Amino acid sequence: MSEISNKHIRSFLDYLKFQKRYSQHTLVSYQCDLEGFLAFLQKQYEISDPSEVRSAMIRSWLASLKEQDSSSKTINRKISALKTYYKHLIREGKVEINPTTTIISPKQKKRLPEFLETKSTETLYQHVEFPEDWNGITAKLVLDILYQTGIRRAELMGLREDHIDFGKSAIKVLGKGNKERIIPVGSALIDHIREYKKAKEANEKMEYSTILLVLENGKPLYPKWVYNAVKKYLSLITTIDKKSPHVLRHTFATHLSNNGAPLNAVKELLGHSSLAATQIYTHNTIEKLKDIYKKAHPKA
Repeated sequence: MSEISNKHIRSFLDYLKFQKRYSQHTLVSYQCDLEGFLAFLQKQYEISDPSEVRSAMIRSWLASLKEQDSSSKTINRKISALKTYYKHLIREGKVEINPTTTIISPKQKKRLPEFLETKSTETLYQHVEFPEDWNGITAKLVLDILYQTGIRRAELMGLREDHIDFGKSAIKVLGKGNKERIIPVGSALIDHIREYKKAKEANEKMEYSTILLVLENGKPLYPKWVYNAVKKYLSLITTIDKKSPHVLRHTFATHLSNNGAPLNAVKELLGHSSLAATQIYTHNTIEKLKDIYKKAHPKA
């Protein structure tokens, strides 16, 4: 990769990080996407200057991704990265022509998000036993918070002790773009968090941290730890394919929707920027009604 390309990408990533407040996960994905595109350009066309790129070259790159069996979702993310990158270059005066304007993203099949049935969450709360060591009590609180708030994994790891309002039974969450939202929670979860906080303070071997959820050495949780903990305990209660932290977010939203929560309220609790992202949970409700109809109606 040329020094010019490197400089442009670094400037673009800094813009996303400091001005747009993109998550670290998104920054890494965009960097990999752009570096992959530039590597393709160098190999196929022996160019590296973004001002030399034309739409036909981008289409050739997308065709190569399709041949490698990349999913429509992956290709759309790469297109999004490239379009955002060129808008930034145009704005900065680095290029005069935007070769991405004629690029159309492939249609994606809409899949209903997987979620836990109510009986599965009841099993989690009533019958699953967690070890009494630090990893066990932390994993238990992780699952409790994810299911009762619907927050994202990154938001969970970013929770600080002062984000918990014990008096009002609410949690302050910093979401995408550093947007802040308040999530009301039940007294049982507040009590659970209070017990965990006391256990932290009483642990003399642990380095104190204002981050709420920590490892046994007092350092913040990391993404793989959270994923593995959730997968481990969800494997005990469900046979669905995905057993990630995001499944608990889908479960939170689906259970709210199924029990009559207004869609706008679900949107606010999830921290979605538009109602369109939340509407998928109405499909889950409709699917549930269809299932009830088929089982209960004589002519179904």
